[in-house]
Amino acid sequence: MGLPDHHLTEGEQRIRAFRPHWKRLVIPLLALILIIAGSSAAIFFMPAFEYDSYARIAVAVIAVGLLTVWSFVPYVQWKNTSYVLTSHRLTISTGVLNRSNDDIPMSKVNTVSADQTLMERILGCGTLNVESAGEQGHITLRDIPRIQDVRAELFRALDDASDGDP
Repeated sequence: MGLPDHHLTEGEQRIRAFRPHWKRLVIPLLALILIIAGSSAAIFFMPAFEYDSYARIAVAVIAVGLLTVWSFVPYVQWKNTSYVLTSHRLTISTGVLNRSNDDIPMSKVNTVSADQTLMERILGCGTLNVESAGEQGHITLRDIPRIQDVRAELFRALDDASDGDP
């Protein structure tokens, strides 16, 4: 997931690979359920009239379009977003058709902070803020699962990188 082993540099070790928290899929799942229930009810309870078969096809086509936009696309985006923490860098990979990979070297990281709302604390996720000396400067990663573990591992990797023992 995210960064293949053959892309790791010599001596670089994968610490953790993860994707955004599953809570990102709650709304697409609810949309899936509501669209299927609504379109099924519309097709089943549609009164008989001269063009009822066309109306049923139109309802099905609209339902498939809504499912694609509100359920399938968010799922594929979630599935194709990954974060990989290695002993040398933090890699952020996003995109479905166009792939984007951002690497933050451990030597460039200045500040790491984590924010959690009450609901995020209950679910065990949060927002990770990484400030670096690179050209982007500040990166915010939302819905990171096990945020405190990720933060602790990131600090360990930073300590190892600053000691010169990656």
